[in-house]
Amino acid sequence: MSGWKPGDARRDTRSMVRVDQAGEYGATRIYAGQLAVMGDRTPAARAIAGMANQEQRHRAFFDAMIVARGVRPTILQPFWDVAGFALGAVTAALGPEAAMACTAAVETEIDKHYADQLEALGDSDPELSAAVLEFQAEEVEHRETALASGAESAPAYLLLTGAIRLGCRIVIAAAKRI
Repeated sequence: MSGWKPGDARRDTRSMVRVDQAGEYGATRIYAGQLAVMGDRTPAARAIAGMANQEQRHRAFFDAMIVARGVRPTILQPFWDVAGFALGAVTAALGPEAAMACTAAVETEIDKHYADQLEALGDSDPELSAAVLEFQAEEVEHRETALASGAESAPAYLLLTGAIRLGCRIVIAAAKRI
């Protein structure tokens, strides 16, 4: 990083890669927690398993990008491991609608996060932009699937999704820096 100045685009893209890898890691843990509670026999569990497979692909991409670009992963990853799994397990224990409400909340924030990244990137990093654009479209599909699967019928939907969305904003900010 020597020779970099504040505001250097390379430093900004390193932060983006770090937070995106952390987010995709967290998503895989949320879905793992949900599936551990729900099993794999219900329509909701099958939908979640499909979304989990896509998140695993996103995570693999960012895992490789972290290595290829020499980006330091967030030191908070052990926390994401436990917190993501716990969030998934708790929401699944509340029922399939609550599990879907969790997905709707998380993906709403990720859609906004990726849109902000795409605006900041412009045409400065075509590889990262292409991945973010592709993954953003899949995250929007996840949100739409969750809503179509009864997310808004979850107990205390607005409170639940509001708390999850706030948590997402906090962990995104933390992963950018730590």
